[in-house]
Amino acid sequence: MTVLLYDLVGSDPTRPFSPHCWKVAFALAHKGLAFERVPTPFTAVAGVEGGRHKTVPVIREGERTVGDSFEIALDLERRYPDRPTLFGGAGGEAAARFIERWALVTLHPYLAQSALMDIHDRLEPEDQAHFRTTREVRFGKRLEDIPMTRDERRPAFRASLEPLRSTLTFQPFLGGESPLFTDYIVASAFQWVRVISDYEFLENEDPVGAWLDRCLDLHSGLGRSVPAAA
Repeated sequence: MTVLLYDLVGSDPTRPFSPHCWKVAFALAHKGLAFERVPTPFTAVAGVEGGRHKTVPVIREGERTVGDSFEIALDLERRYPDRPTLFGGAGGEAAARFIERWALVTLHPYLAQSALMDIHDRLEPEDQAHFRTTREVRFGKRLEDIPMTRDERRPAFRASLEPLRSTLTFQPFLGGESPLFTDYIVASAFQWVRVISDYEFLENEDPVGAWLDRCLDLHSGLGRSVPAAA
């Protein structure tokens, strides 16, 4: 049975960009489950599956729907225990919870604010209006003004990645010798800006970039199925 994945897109339905949806895409591929993306722009999210879910990702498998990227990963792990593990046990689930919080607090704010205009410019007009209104309320300033400090803030962002760099000197993936959901959480944050913005978030020789390349190559190049923004 093919799983349906409601996936956030802009004006180009072939360029899904939500980090949370990418987490689920990687998790489904990790479990070896066939899935089909359902391109879903911002203004269509409220109508997904009759409005039962307020955000995407949402997956449908037969009569079942599940929302929230972490809950989807847990659901896949528990329903498909005979397939490659996403967590490696209860301790791995707990560690993944920490990594998700770290990514949301450390990575997402800078990435989101830096790429806001890139996201806006890739949306349909009706979605642009929605995006502008909601983000200007959230940040308390004009959309155009939010990314203005990204250059001066970039060195501090790169420095904040040192725990990730240091970990990758011991092992090729956050999960160890092979990837786990922890890798997909962090890689999906960088995939988000990779497919939506041509801004250089990482230095060319950053080991984080080499790790991201390894993640993009996984599952027959799933991450590379969407080219980088140009």
